[in-house]
Amino acid sequence: MTRQDAAGGKQTPTAELISKIREKKATVGVVGLGYVGLPLILLFARKGFATIGFDVDPEKVEKLERGESYIVHIPAASVAEELKAKRFRATTDFRLVRDVDALLICVPTPLDEHREPDLSFIRGTAGAVAPHVRPGHLIVLESTTYPGTTDELLLPILSKSGLRCPLSAYTTDGKTVTSPIELESDFLVAFSPEREDPGNKNFQTHQIPKVIGGVNAESALAAQTLYGQAFGQTVMVSSSRAAEMTKLLENIYRCVNIALVNELKLLCMRMGINIWEVIESAKTKPFGFTPFYPGPGLGGHCIPIDPFYLTWKAREYEFPTRFIELAGQINSSMPEHVVNAMAEALNQRKQCLQDSRILILGVAYKKDIDDLRESPSLRLIKLLQERGARVDYHDPYFPQLHKMRHYDFKMASVELSPENLANYDAAVIATDHSSIDYGMVVRHSRLVIDTRYATRHVAHDREKIVLC
Repeated sequence: MTRQDAAGGKQTPTAELISKIREKKATVGVVGLGYVGLPLILLFARKGFATIGFDVDPEKVEKLERGESYIVHIPAASVAEELKAKRFRATTDFRLVRDVDALLICVPTPLDEHREPDLSFIRGTAGAVAPHVRPGHLIVLESTTYPGTTDELLLPILSKSGLRCPLSAYTTDGKTVTSPIELESDFLVAFSPEREDPGNKNFQTHQIPKVIGGVNAESALAAQTLYGQAFGQTVMVSSSRAAEMTKLLENIYRCVNIALVNELKLLCMRMGINIWEVIESAKTKPFGFTPFYPGPGLGGHCIPIDPFYLTWKAREYEFPTRFIELAGQINSSMPEHVVNAMAEALNQRKQCLQDSRILILGVAYKKDIDDLRESPSLRLIKLLQERGARVDYHDPYFPQLHKMRHYDFKMASVELSPENLANYDAAVIATDHSSIDYGMVVRHSRLVIDTRYATRHVAHDREKIVLC
């Protein structure tokens, strides 16, 4: 990596970049300051790198520049500390891309209305970045997507800068590049999938091994050098496509197994068996079994979406992914199951779902976080409203529901009190936040629809509870 240019006796752009990274003189940029990008950029800042955060939302940028945080599990003190040390700044000005040495792209990759990949955020970011790409730049995509996105979509857009980053194969032993490295790239491109789990207190960002795949050996080595400065372990794969598939496998594995227990839940309900008791019993086996749990549907940015990215790409190869598609269909149908079970429970009490008052407990997609992305609670609210129910919600993490990609409820969280609970025909436990007193919920509710088995330790009034 120290080959010198024959004409000027200078280091190549790649060698110069790697030297700057190792000496922590490189500036790291992150595009997209959300649940993935914000903890990532703060990690590099804490490790001693100068950082610049890019986002198209001026409100987010203004908050960060004031030393504030808009994500519950990221304390404002973490932002303020890096601002004060002048290791971090945030901006909406993409012209400043030219001032960074490595740029990590963490933008959304949702599905469109036809459940096909929507890569508009990647295209838009690449288009904004391309005019400012310079020799020695390292661009890494972290957004979850289908295999081929980095070299088929991102790389061609960035190459409009007129600089070269040729595709070439390389080999790796999982720890580093093992094939010879040809220093011929003007700029570098790689893929390293985000593995954030918001709210998980057992694994901080730097503790999660970082998978890295480049479009060529130079890019892979440069990306490994960068991430190796901040993460405890890097895992090298032989291409950006292998890295993209790695992330899909991780989440499809979870999607398929959750679909399995969701389907078993439906069967167990008909058979009069408690599926949660069965899972707790099965997981006592010390080998060959990993517990997954049923619920009202899948939420979060990855698990509900990733399978459809792969099934869409598989059509290009005329390969039907029937198993994966079935899992997606089962999980997607769970909110309808909850609504139907609620209607049946009300019918048994000689009530009708239409005009009933329903309280949804929890709108975040999982417990104890402030993340609404793909939350099944939102689908539940819509389905209930379509069937004529009057719906409210309670969630300590969301005082109000803002306008979202597919929903605009204009609702505010109601206080969770004995008096309020008594006014509803049913309370639905959709997200099992730790702060909720489920004993109080059961005691003062007329009917409780528990989709998370949050009432397992409540001994009184169990005749009010419908496990769903």
